[in-house]
Amino acid sequence: AQVAGANRNRRAAGATVTDAIHPVVRTHPDSRMKALNVSLAHTRCFVGRTREQSLPLLTQLAEHAIQSEFLTRLSWTRGTLAIWDNRSVQHFPLNDYPGERRVMHRVILKGERPR
Repeated sequence: AQVAGANRNRRAAGATVTDAIHPVVRTHPDSRMKALNVSLAHTRCFVGRTREQSLPLLTQLAEHAIQSEFLTRLSWTRGTLAIWDNRSVQHFPLNDYPGERRVMHRVILKGERPR
């Protein structure tokens, strides 16, 4: 199955918003491990289905991906650097640092098409 979603990174950068179609499960090109490739924030629908038709399964998959057994929590301190590979993990931010300032710089490298 495949999912469609608007490319929010381009929208944030001020470029034209484009749609992208990706597999629901992608295989990491190096490790060959499989990972879910959906999120409620970035996935609009399954190809051939409406948002309303897709939402129950998208919600179930998104809730599965954020189970505690799949999460890693980082203890932020001054100078912390976090790097992750979006081909095999999802960023699930929690605003659990009220009153604190966290500065993030994002670098996106061009990669291969998801399979």
